[in-house]
Amino acid sequence: MLVSIGPAARASDVIPAPPQARPIVLRGATVHPVSGPEIPAGTIVFEKGKITAVAADAATPPDAEVIDATGKHIYPGLISANTVLGLTEIGAVRATVDIEEPGAINPNVRSASSVNPDSELIPVARTNGILTAHAIPEGGIVSGQSAVLRMDGWTPEEMTVRSPAAMHLRWPNLTINRDPRALKSVEDQQKEIDKAQKTIRDAFGIARSYWHARKTANADFQSDLRWEAMMPIFDDKLPLFVHAATAAQIEAALAWAKETQVKIVVVGGNDAWRVAPQLKATDTPVIIALATALPPRRDDPYDSGFSNAARLHEAGVRFCIATNARASEAPHERNLPYEASMSAAFGLPKEEALKAVTLYPAQILGVDDQLGSLEPGKAATLIVTNGDPLDYPTNVEAAYIDGRKIDLTNRQTRLRDKYQERYQRK
Repeated sequence: MLVSIGPAARASDVIPAPPQARPIVLRGATVHPVSGPEIPAGTIVFEKGKITAVAADAATPPDAEVIDATGKHIYPGLISANTVLGLTEIGAVRATVDIEEPGAINPNVRSASSVNPDSELIPVARTNGILTAHAIPEGGIVSGQSAVLRMDGWTPEEMTVRSPAAMHLRWPNLTINRDPRALKSVEDQQKEIDKAQKTIRDAFGIARSYWHARKTANADFQSDLRWEAMMPIFDDKLPLFVHAATAAQIEAALAWAKETQVKIVVVGGNDAWRVAPQLKATDTPVIIALATALPPRRDDPYDSGFSNAARLHEAGVRFCIATNARASEAPHERNLPYEASMSAAFGLPKEEALKAVTLYPAQILGVDDQLGSLEPGKAATLIVTNGDPLDYPTNVEAAYIDGRKIDLTNRQTRLRDKYQERYQRK
């Protein structure tokens, strides 16, 4: 029997933008390259999807479309570094949620193959300046491989900037509930923790042995897709992102990484400020998942999450700011810039807050040669705003992805316009 899931689950009717047809010159705006000082009344030129000039004044190519942006601001497109955008639509409709596979060890899972280009949530996030997203798989212990996506395209292949972008490992929760009413005894909880950590060690031990065997294998070697997917980690070609929130999890992950001889990126990092010296010593970057997170302990200061980024910055730890990549968070991905602004309100320098959602995620994701700042040779992925994109009243007035002008309407803006019209008629 076919079951209708209703009109709310229909595909977005926003048409992907066509390729850039001729050079475009944006003139007169305050240009914020991020990687350098801002340029008042600057000019940015891009052609065939690439930036060709960023300067106080630049030559206008023949047949260029010249746009007067006086009084506006131009920034790189924002990057959401930890999300399930494109992998989920309506939490209550199971057929629209494809964020994880069954089983604990799934290194061969690729999130790019599950991306829905027609998601209604993508245009919503895009309207607030988020033009690039790092879509990650969920579930299990080794969740699989993520992908960096441009937020426009007909197919997952057209949207893909880099795939795979990282392998994702979820460190087990090390907290033991000692409440007498707990469903499991302290001993049973410890056994589960030990078993989960042993599963990680066993999986990577097998994968490394497979890696060694693969290097000397003959034609009769029996390949295994799971371990094949992990080979780039040991070849230093694919980063390992470890999802760990508490200080105990992060410390355990760092110790294991040293033992296993792999470089990791910590994702989550609610307690990262507590272990900042260890993170700095090992040059381990952190993707802060929600700078507006509530304090994890009753005796923590109320601003422990708000000031996390500032403390990491003071300690010299590389970091960026993202959301928590839960399916329930995907409809609110548009709030990413306000995660950064909250960090700025609690000690993070304003320019660092902007970098935390532009240049720094591009560096951590390995795409800073293409994205994250406005420089000649990089992709023309940028936004034109009427103010600071980290400020609530600011609106994104235009956006370009690889030089293609993006339609900034979405289901929410159309509903707004519909009901504004209704009340104007009264």
